[in-house]
Amino acid sequence: MKPIIGIAANERSMIEESEHWLTYTPKNFVTHIQEAGGLPLLLPMGALEDAKAYVQQIDKLLLAGGHDVSPSYYGETLHPLIQSTHPERDAFELALIKEAVAQKKPIFGVCRGMQLINVAFGGSLYQDLSLMEKPTLKHVQLPTPFRFATHDVTINSDSQLGQLLGSRYQVNSFHHQAVKDVAKDFQIIATATDGVVEAIESQAFAAPVLGIQWHPELAAQSRPSEQAIFEFFVHTL
Repeated sequence: MKPIIGIAANERSMIEESEHWLTYTPKNFVTHIQEAGGLPLLLPMGALEDAKAYVQQIDKLLLAGGHDVSPSYYGETLHPLIQSTHPERDAFELALIKEAVAQKKPIFGVCRGMQLINVAFGGSLYQDLSLMEKPTLKHVQLPTPFRFATHDVTINSDSQLGQLLGSRYQVNSFHHQAVKDVAKDFQIIATATDGVVEAIESQAFAAPVLGIQWHPELAAQSRPSEQAIFEFFVHTL
């Protein structure tokens, strides 16, 4: 039987200021989970008490990118450089994380997903990369297409991610926030050359938790190593 991968869905209006709303996830996630042999299942936002029932239907949880995480969850107020937040999304995905841990199911976070994992377990974020002491790389690579890697990361060779990708790897980049204080029970397993955290993991729970800052879903079609991340998530994590 194929592993059922629950993808926490986002939402947006079809037209600005419209009451017609969409529940969605980027198709790239669906496609590459399917190609890895998984069965993707979207988990739409809803009542927090429904998170338990949602997680009962899946084998693993994936948290995708999107909004900035509301800084109230790590004890800060909105900085002028913060971008769009979605408090209801934060609350529901935090409930999904709590239930996945309780039900001993692996969690994989991409970009915002990694940042939310860090916050869920007590860590904090830089609300904007300009607030770091020495950010030197371009972490929003536009107009370069995301199928191309634009900067190096160093990965802990003892981690499962390092064993999969090697200790030196190139990634794409599309984010303006980053992990600041890493959560208790988590380890930083990858960093960019300017010190930006690129991956975290924890083995402290009954099931593993992994987060990466880059976007494998936007490069997996042309880079087999990025598709290998989905293979690893679906079958090994």
